[in-house]
Amino acid sequence: MPPWLVPYVLLVPGLLIIAALLLYPLYQMVVMSFQEVGLRQIRPKNPIPAKYVGFEQYQTVLQSDLFWSSLRNTVVFAVVTGALTLIVGTLVGMLLNRLGRKMSTVVVVGIMAAWAVPPTSQAIIWKWLFDADAGIINWALNLLPDWFSALLFGRSDWTGEPWLNEPLSIYLVLIIAVLWASFPFVAVSVLAGLKSIPSELYEAAKVDGSGGFRTFRKITFPLLKPVFSVLVVLQIIWDFKVFTQLFLLAGGTNMPREAFNLSLWSYIEAFSPPPDMGLGAAIAVVLTVVLLLITFVYVRQIVRAEDVR
Repeated sequence: MPPWLVPYVLLVPGLLIIAALLLYPLYQMVVMSFQEVGLRQIRPKNPIPAKYVGFEQYQTVLQSDLFWSSLRNTVVFAVVTGALTLIVGTLVGMLLNRLGRKMSTVVVVGIMAAWAVPPTSQAIIWKWLFDADAGIINWALNLLPDWFSALLFGRSDWTGEPWLNEPLSIYLVLIIAVLWASFPFVAVSVLAGLKSIPSELYEAAKVDGSGGFRTFRKITFPLLKPVFSVLVVLQIIWDFKVFTQLFLLAGGTNMPREAFNLSLWSYIEAFSPPPDMGLGAAIAVVLTVVLLLITFVYVRQIVRAEDVR
């Protein structure tokens, strides 16, 4: 075997696994989005062949009022949560860099425990915390002085507050739940990047009288820009695809339709009776295309900025 061929041969097993676990299901999803697929098409005995309907499913998606509300919820949630995750994660990462070795290890272990919690468990924890009757959040808010609570929130009694009944409060809880589980990864990534920056640069900035914010803007951020670029792309992908937490927090298929995001809407159409898997697949394809476009534009801007430098 020629030496130049060895790297490509070694890549074959990985490419086969990717093709089997990712590309083939994606291909099947795209094919299904052009078909009418229901229970009769997937029943084990005497299934009826799927009917090709062309772009009819996509027309249904784009003409539905749910598409625009779901797209808005998806984009706004991803922007707000992604920004908060990066800000909080960066601040925690910088704090960890200033702590001693032992204390830093303790904090890292603590926050990574939150990151390691499965999405289902995350949703159950926060649903219990925000429960209207037995939740700790309502109990804690009732402990505030009435004048302070009224000044801050416009009300003093939080007994029985149904956080998970309205779209706005549902997404408020969802943002908190996802932020709690997401910022540790950003913090540890930023900490790793900070460890690679020479301490002499900070010492020189301190001698020159540079403040904390100016030092971050002139030294830390430029040197960690590759780290932030990767983190932004990952956050966009993860936050656009949030499903489990929203599904469980808002009560599954009984949640308000105004609170749907694209992932949840796709699931509802595909599996709620009567199931329409072709329409669900079309929604999933639209979500994938939107996500790819946003990621492509962002990565292109990064490449252009690097070329200018």
